[in-house]
Amino acid sequence: MPADIKAIFLDVGNTLRIVVEDEEFQAQARRDLMRLVGAVEPELEFFQKLDLRWKAYRKWSFENLTEASENELWTRFLLPDFPIEIISPYSGRLTRLWRDKDGRRIPRPDVKQVVLELDRRGYVLGIIANTITETEIPDWLEHDQLTHYFKAVVLSSKVRNRKPGPEIYWEAARRLGVEPIHCVYVGDNPIRDVVGTRVAGFGMVIILMDPEKEANEPLDGENKPDHIIHTCSDLLEIFPARPLLSASTNLT
Repeated sequence: MPADIKAIFLDVGNTLRIVVEDEEFQAQARRDLMRLVGAVEPELEFFQKLDLRWKAYRKWSFENLTEASENELWTRFLLPDFPIEIISPYSGRLTRLWRDKDGRRIPRPDVKQVVLELDRRGYVLGIIANTITETEIPDWLEHDQLTHYFKAVVLSSKVRNRKPGPEIYWEAARRLGVEPIHCVYVGDNPIRDVVGTRVAGFGMVIILMDPEKEANEPLDGENKPDHIIHTCSDLLEIFPARPLLSASTNLT
């Protein structure tokens, strides 16, 4: 390894978890979202309107490297024409339903085994994720009994900063008390994750890609990571057990 890696930060979407289509589940999410806000227009018309507003929000978010809170997302961007006193209390639930309409999010089959093994090998683990939800990732970690293993969970919806801006990476490293040069980031988006990690001064960046995508989209220049992996288990080939250190020196 080019640096003494002490902390491994991981992305969630398309890295630790993937989206699986489930037509009934998605249809129920759409119905529940409309029912929650009291929408009376036809479903197709309602979601076409939301999709246009969502695209406008994403453009704003990307340009400003800023994530809105769940409350701001719904009261300012997605449903500004609905009474704020109706929308605001349900903003967290609305976000979850908005995401559920795209499918179920399930962990990759090797995630838990890899997380436990990296922890056993002496690495401090954390999450850095661009996400509009404030609760979905913590809830998943709790459900799968992984909360204990992630010492910092830094979400754009909570800290406002988005990748590829360096601020979200710096905040994550600060929370662990580890210098950026001793951190690695594992993501799935070469443009966003590689560039952001480099600017933040992390010691290493790894991209998880399907072999077919890697063959069709070769990575070079500023988008070239230190490693390309095809499964989470490949991380175990890169990170051997760390030398045993005292608790007082492990994170310095």
